[in-house]
Amino acid sequence: MTIRWPAQLIIARHGQSAGNVARDAAHEATADRIALSIRDADVPLSDLGREQAASLGRWFARQPEDCRPDVLLSSPYLRACQTARLFRDHGGAAGEEPICFDERLREKEFGILDGLTTGGIRNIFPDQAEFRRLLGKFYHRPPGGESWCDVILRLRSVMDTISLHYAGRRVMIFSHQVVVLCMRYILESLTETEILAIDAKGDVANCAVTDYRLEADAGRDGRLVLQRYNVTAPMEEDRTPVTKAPDAIAGARG
Repeated sequence: MTIRWPAQLIIARHGQSAGNVARDAAHEATADRIALSIRDADVPLSDLGREQAASLGRWFARQPEDCRPDVLLSSPYLRACQTARLFRDHGGAAGEEPICFDERLREKEFGILDGLTTGGIRNIFPDQAEFRRLLGKFYHRPPGGESWCDVILRLRSVMDTISLHYAGRRVMIFSHQVVVLCMRYILESLTETEILAIDAKGDVANCAVTDYRLEADAGRDGRLVLQRYNVTAPMEEDRTPVTKAPDAIAGARG
């Protein structure tokens, strides 16, 4: 049988970002906007986020070699790139392993809602707040932004690329909260109701691990089966604080 899928697919959310910190401050001040003067793509890791990424790398370095990734893919957003590099630099993967940046793994785009807190959206764009309430986050697309469905569409093409180029390999993706959830939707053939129920249980932790393994005998072509979701053991073993704040640049989660 021809192998179509990677032997292992690991998806990690980036470490805590400076945007997460700014978002918390904006909510505490009940401000409409988050105090950031840079693009979402340029928001770096916080000091704690760097520590989380290093812990993630050290944790994988302690695993058997056949449990460490040999392909590294990352969102081009700075916080994800920094997480991937720190992971590799601390032994999570071979030091010479290149990091392939793929814009399809970027954060969900929020359009005109960029930089607003949840209260800010209600105050400045009440019509969009109402549209989102009526449509739900899965289908609501703010002007200039994306719905979850739009993110899913680009991630389906990512999976096609992984299937074409990395079949049988151990692939690790560094990305964002909505991407982690949308990948679950794709890989597990979930419904809108099912994935939103998972989302409602809590945020994906920074640098948490979601892990799929290939079951070659499952179905006609084999399939990737979830082994663990939102696992924070890498930080806990290093006694690094675990954070679960949603990405800060837009106050409304995903």
